[in-house]
Amino acid sequence: MRKFFRRSFFKNIFNKLIGKDKKLKIGLYGHPNSGKTTLANTMTNDWIGKPLGLVSEIPHETRRVYRQERVQIEYDGVELDFDIVDTPGIATKIDYKNFLEYGLSEEEAKERAKEATKGIIEAIKWLDDVTGVLLVVDATQDPLTQANITIMGNLEARKIPFVIVANKIDLPEASSERITSVFPQHTVVPISALHGENTADLYQAMVDKFN
Repeated sequence: MRKFFRRSFFKNIFNKLIGKDKKLKIGLYGHPNSGKTTLANTMTNDWIGKPLGLVSEIPHETRRVYRQERVQIEYDGVELDFDIVDTPGIATKIDYKNFLEYGLSEEEAKERAKEATKGIIEAIKWLDDVTGVLLVVDATQDPLTQANITIMGNLEARKIPFVIVANKIDLPEASSERITSVFPQHTVVPISALHGENTADLYQAMVDKFN
C-alpha cells in the first residue's frame, strides 16, 4: 500500500512538469556527510527503483560526480527526462589527517584527500550545467559555514534556483528552525533522507521551485 501511494503521489507531482521542454538537471550540493548521497538514493529508489551511490560514515565517500540520467516520468504518452546529479561534498579545507581517525592508513588517507580535492573542483564546474540545486544542510550543525555561504553565493550569482534541504531531522539534536531563521529568504524543507520522512514535501517544493 505504501509503495502504491508513493508511486501515485510522485506521478501526480511530476505531471505538473509535463510539457516542459528544458531538460532538468538537479544537482545535490552541500558539506561532506550532510546526507546528499542518502537523499540521492532515496530519490532514485522512489523514481526508478535503484540506488545511485555508496554511503559511508567516512567523509568524502563521494569523490566524483554521479549522474542518473533519463529518469523518465510518463503521462498520457509524454515523457519527462529528469537527471539527478550527486556531487562530492564541498569543503574549504581538506586535511588527510582527518581521515586517519576512521582507521585509514596514511597512504589511503592522502589518496582520499587528493581525490576529494579533485571532486570539489568537479562539483563546482557542474554549476555551469545544472538547472536547479538541492542544497543539503545537516540540521544538527551550524548552517552558517563558509562552504554553505560560498555555495549559495555561487548559485545566486548564476541565478540557479535552489531549495535548502534541512536533513537529519530524525536526530534529537536537529533544528530545522535554526536553518530557517538564518536563511528566511529561501525555501527550507526539513526531511530525513535516511528514513524518507517529509520527502513528499521536498518533491512538492522541487516542482514549485524548478517548474
